[in-house]
Amino acid sequence: MEEMIAKYGVVPVVVLNDAKDAEPLADALCEGGLSCAEVTFRTAAAEESIRLMVKAHPEMLVGAGTILTIDQVDRAVGAGAKFIVSPGFDPEIVDYCLSKNIPVFPGCVTPSEVAQAVKRGLKVVKFFPAEQAGGLPMIKAMAAPYNMVKFMPTGGINAKNIKEYLECKNIICCGGSWMVKGDLISDGKFEEIIALTKEAVEIVKNIRG
Repeated sequence: MEEMIAKYGVVPVVVLNDAKDAEPLADALCEGGLSCAEVTFRTAAAEESIRLMVKAHPEMLVGAGTILTIDQVDRAVGAGAKFIVSPGFDPEIVDYCLSKNIPVFPGCVTPSEVAQAVKRGLKVVKFFPAEQAGGLPMIKAMAAPYNMVKFMPTGGINAKNIKEYLECKNIICCGGSWMVKGDLISDGKFEEIIALTKEAVEIVKNIRG
């Protein structure tokens, strides 16, 4: 799982208010060269959206984000989610996912949280909200003692600052929503999403080859 995410370099963080937009969005991301997405469980449409995206593109790496309960883990995985992302470090959710062999990336912004992740054998954690929590300098500072951990910063990442993040060897990939903004999806501007996705792919390619 870590290798697949590293290959993409950027994971689109998606908020879907209507499941009817799920398939055309999946089409757009795949056409743009990013056959992956983190669908946040912030809306009632999330579960069905994951199901529709996976059905339309079985090859797509679709995960569930903003997971706050074990029930949401079960629903997301039942819909076809391949990985779980939580905004903070919730021991109950992490331990449950590990017991079920479900890849999980919990949010960690302090050394104490990273220590709990390391204790459980996790090799990749989310860093959220990235910019507000200290950004790249904070990640580098925490990575010094915890150099066995890779970070997935999300929150405030965009086309202008992703380059400096991806140049850091301690960062496996970045989560971003700039190419899948809510108004682009709701307005059906999927051609624009394709263009922004291609731009993101090109940025990753220029940095990591």
